Amino acid sequence: MFERLADRDFAYLTTTGRRTGNEHTVEIWFAFQRGRVYMLSGGGDRADWLRNLRKTPRVRLRIGTQAANATGRVVRAGTKEDELARQLLDGKYQGWREGRRLSGWARNALPVAIEPI
Repeated sequence: MFERLADRDFAYLTTTGRRTGNEHTVEIWFAFQRGRVYMLSGGGDRADWLRNLRKTPRVRLRIGTQAANATGRVVRAGTKEDELARQLLDGKYQGWREGRRLSGWARNALPVAIEPI
């Protein structure tokens, strides 16, 4: 669904507030691979959008004019998917290339996978 929009700069992720139940939307960098959208939480576990997603994994994702309901999850640390998410996002936004070290942002942020329903 989002394949043709992979080169866009931003996605918009709407989560449900863990305390209020109100919708909250953030503009965020993203990368697309094999039907999944990956994001990095630079604030790690402290980011409000991530805390909201952990409590209520059902989210709304918009890229360009396309929007979809989705589910989100934190990518398990140390997995191939963890490495892939970091490389995809660092490559798109920080110019990372194979054989180079990831940026501090990509090394330290928390990867999240969003899967459209």
